[in-house]
Amino acid sequence: MVSAVRISGRRLIAASELAVVVLVAVVLAAACGGARPAAVRSVASPSVRAPSAAGTPSRTASAAPARVVSPGVAGTYGVAERRMTFTEPAHVGVTGQRLGERSVLTLIRYPVARGSPGSWPAGGPFPLLMFAPGFQQCSNTYEHLLRAWASAGYVVASVDFPRTDCLVGSAAYEPDLVNQPGDVSYALTRLLALNAQPHDFLSGRLNPHQVAATGQSDGGDTVAALAADTCCQDHRLKAVAVLSGAEWPPMPGPYFARGAPPMLFVQGNADTINPPWTSVQLYRADRSSHRYYLDLYGADHMVPYTGDNPVERLVARITLAFFDRYVLGQAGALTLMTQAAGGSGGRAALGSGGELPPDTG
Repeated sequence: MVSAVRISGRRLIAASELAVVVLVAVVLAAACGGARPAAVRSVASPSVRAPSAAGTPSRTASAAPARVVSPGVAGTYGVAERRMTFTEPAHVGVTGQRLGERSVLTLIRYPVARGSPGSWPAGGPFPLLMFAPGFQQCSNTYEHLLRAWASAGYVVASVDFPRTDCLVGSAAYEPDLVNQPGDVSYALTRLLALNAQPHDFLSGRLNPHQVAATGQSDGGDTVAALAADTCCQDHRLKAVAVLSGAEWPPMPGPYFARGAPPMLFVQGNADTINPPWTSVQLYRADRSSHRYYLDLYGADHMVPYTGDNPVERLVARITLAFFDRYVLGQAGALTLMTQAAGGSGGRAALGSGGELPPDTG
């Protein structure tokens, strides 16, 4: 279980990370009027930014001709965005608490053919990847990582949680994490419903049999519960990547009692907010043969998942290969995972099947 020291440590985010949170909050507050949108489903006009030839997102759409290819190659597609807000009806939460309506903001990053702003490329439907941000974070914090996945042909739906995202400021309430797996499942249900009905932006664009989830920090705790805790398991998920996450003690059910989909645990060994032992605990508790542990040497809590840096690009490559294997069924992707970790210049090591990388506690 996770100690109370770690939980309070997440509330008191390190100074450098807090600066990122404040900057993101200011930008988003300016864009959104400083408050959450009304609790109704809304669709905004898409904005488009295509990756450069090297796969790094750029500010303008590429003029290259559209190509019809299979998902799985980062940088293949341009990336556009749609923002939706889903109203989750009042219900009883997993702890028995009566919950009112919950406004679930969902930012969808989706692949587009280069040179065709705002349109979908031929070759869909696409796999769907649900993303859960950390405490007091919104999806824009992870812009480069999320766009890397979308540029490879995944629809990436990031859920900004109603009581812990970057817009709520000092009112952020971390114990609400117990309700966040339900928010992700609800957003997934709504997205698949829109996919199944005609004349919607998403109609026929998603493959309902190719769904995965990932999240960072408290978002990692959220998707870990979604994958493995009996309170909250969503069996539509084909794979889950936990980025610096852990078991969340208040979750009412045991972890891994009913199995789990293939899981990848990513952890910086210099992380002082989510200590490495918490990711090791999850990895060891998982009894599946399809489990992996990526140890990032010298990495802290945020750098591997934010900005554009060598460790973040490494995480993008390895997580994408993991999803390609277990969501798309590409058997050769496991080799790419191993090669990426082995060729990282000492930045990382990958363990699998219960074995931990060298020098991992």
